[in-house]
Amino acid sequence: MLVKKFKLGFGTALLAAVLASNMAYAQEKSVAITAIVEHPALDSVRDGVIEALEKNGYVKGKNLDLDYQSAQGNTGTAAQIARQFIGDKPDAIVAIATPSAQAVVAATKQIPVVYSAVTDPVAAQLVSTVEASGTNVTGVSDVLELEKQVDLIKRVVPNAKKVGMVYNPGEANSAVVVKRLKTLLPMEGMELVEASAPRSVDVGSAARSLIGKVDVIYTNTDNNVVSAYEALVKVGNEADIPLIASDTDSVKRGAIAALGINYKDLGIQTGEIVARILNGEDPGTIPSQTSSKLELYVNPAAAKNQGIELPEELLKSAAVVVE
Repeated sequence: MLVKKFKLGFGTALLAAVLASNMAYAQEKSVAITAIVEHPALDSVRDGVIEALEKNGYVKGKNLDLDYQSAQGNTGTAAQIARQFIGDKPDAIVAIATPSAQAVVAATKQIPVVYSAVTDPVAAQLVSTVEASGTNVTGVSDVLELEKQVDLIKRVVPNAKKVGMVYNPGEANSAVVVKRLKTLLPMEGMELVEASAPRSVDVGSAARSLIGKVDVIYTNTDNNVVSAYEALVKVGNEADIPLIASDTDSVKRGAIAALGINYKDLGIQTGEIVARILNGEDPGTIPSQTSSKLELYVNPAAAKNQGIELPEELLKSAAVVVE
């Protein structure tokens, strides 16, 4: 009788162990993350995605296989990474920034794709609508109200008439911003002066081409520009040209001010969508999202370096004053 009891207990334990093993195996998921380049804003998005996945029970090394690759600013490399990821067949791909998102979306119609830090996903042809797309693609946009950006330029440089913008004309999100600014700035008595930087190494020379032609330089979340922002700061400091950014991390690197999104929060928002997909939701039923939470960063030392004295009201209204 004692032996019989022992056998039954052993069999039950063995069965429970097998079931637990199968359940653990079933819960294992794989996520691939790619970004067009590494810079503080996009790195924050990646970190936010990983944090959100962990909060939802998906932990790298336990039940999550996580692969991250950067294209180092090269669109050809972005396409190669996309093809590799498609071959790996992960449960979801996170594509950070427009060029990487375009590469991944062009490569698959089956694997769920969640884009992040894309200004205009419709113009970039990632989705046909910001409503539920009915496809394998959804995500989170970092689009900003440009009216508020123009207002910030006026608050920092009240007498500005000519606004310079260094950008990559081949990046869809930047082309959208330029087109919109050409409409908005004349309404405020200002004019846009463009300087092309197709590669990160072109940012410094593009900025120098604006010396004597502009009263201020505004930068959007153009990946070439943000990845080489120090080159822009060097020109701004040497030529006394105020720099206004839309990426708050650029303020820490030498811009005077930025009214922008917290990219870590954007990444967390993105990661929540990824978790929903890993839990079984169809990406085609999830509408694209945006972030409405904006933060004002100011850098008084940068203002001094670029010949500007910041008004007290601007300093008081800032969420973060960079010392």
